[in-house]
Amino acid sequence: MCGRFVLISDLSIITEDFNIQEVSASFTPSRNVSPGQHIPAVIRCDDKNILTPFLWGLIPFWAKDPSTGAKLINARAETVNEKPSFKNAFQKRRCLIIADGFYEWKKDGKGKIPYYIYLKSGKPFGFAGLYETWISPDNNKVDTCTIITTRANEVVQPIHERMPVIVPKEKEEVWLKNDMADPLSRLELLKPYPAEKMECRIALPIQTVDA
Repeated sequence: MCGRFVLISDLSIITEDFNIQEVSASFTPSRNVSPGQHIPAVIRCDDKNILTPFLWGLIPFWAKDPSTGAKLINARAETVNEKPSFKNAFQKRRCLIIADGFYEWKKDGKGKIPYYIYLKSGKPFGFAGLYETWISPDNNKVDTCTIITTRANEVVQPIHERMPVIVPKEKEEVWLKNDMADPLSRLELLKPYPAEKMECRIALPIQTVDA
C-alpha cells in the first residue's frame, strides 16, 4: 500500500516538469503527507494540464457518507477496472498525484523500520491516481482521490510486497488524456516502475513517520 509520501518540490519545478497551464491548488511542502489531507494532483481538462487539490481518500459519487474515503486511500491495479468504487473513475477520471518519494515499512521482529523510496534522478514524479466528486447531503462538493498500487519491484520488494504505480514521464499524457481510446489499454501502464531508476534508504529522523 501507499500510506505516506513526501512532497517538497517547489511549485515552479512542478509546473514546468508536468507542463501545467493552470494552477488552482496551493500546498505546503511536507515530508509526511498523510491520508485525509488535501494534496495537489494534475488533471487534464479542456486540453490543459491543471494542478488542482483533492482530499486523499476516495469517496465514490454514490457513497451515502464520507467515511468511505478513509478506507479507499489506495486502489489495486489488478482490480481497478472491476471494483464499483473505482471502475467509473478509472475510465473517466484519472490524475497524477505529485510526490518526491514515499515511505514503506519493513517488519523487524515486533517492530517496523521506515524506508524512504525515491527516484535516482531526484525529480518529482506522478503516482497514477483516480478522482471523484462527491456531493454531500447539504449539497457541498467534495473532490477526493486515491493512489493506485501494484506489485513491488526489486527495490521495494525486500521492504513491502506492493508499491504505488509511478507513471513514466513519457506516458503521463496517455494516462491523463480522456480521448476515444479504449481505457483498458491504460491498464498496461499499471506496472512496477523500473527498479534501476529507483533507490531507497532507511528514513532519516526528520523523515520518520508512524506506520
